[in-house]
Amino acid sequence: MMQALPPSSALRFHAALIWLGAICLALLLLAHTTPSHAQLAKPVAEDPVLEKKVITLSNELRCLVCQNQTIADSNAELAVDLRNQVRKQLSEGKSDREILDYMVQRYGEFVLYRPPLNYKTILLWAGPFLLLLIAMFMLIQQIRRRHKHLAAEEFDQTDLSRARKLLDSKSGSQS
Repeated sequence: MMQALPPSSALRFHAALIWLGAICLALLLLAHTTPSHAQLAKPVAEDPVLEKKVITLSNELRCLVCQNQTIADSNAELAVDLRNQVRKQLSEGKSDREILDYMVQRYGEFVLYRPPLNYKTILLWAGPFLLLLIAMFMLIQQIRRRHKHLAAEEFDQTDLSRARKLLDSKSGSQS
């Protein structure tokens, strides 16, 4: 005959079963969501000088998928394709400028990781400095207003005597 567990033991047993089930479910989900189709790094080309030029030029081009990484840093399929395109064009003897011009013609100036300074990108380059100047101007205005407000404020004799007593009591307790 089976003996019944005390209520507190039964609750602990059920809580342990729930935790065990939650852990198993979390592990199952984690194992299912890990990328099992990750690409392996391609071996370096036979020509290390060419590969170095590919990496250098790839650091100048933005990954259009990731947008905040270069194609050298990204593992997105498009970035891999663009690196291969750069490698192919370099092996055909094209210059860095020709390759960059080709990429800009095909994908627009957005593909350049460091966009050139021109009328289209002036706000991009000058924007942070303008924001800093505006913030400094606002800070100076706030300090001036605060200074005028404090200078205009008058204290009566009771406020001054109370402040003196507080200062004297603080300096007396420290010595």
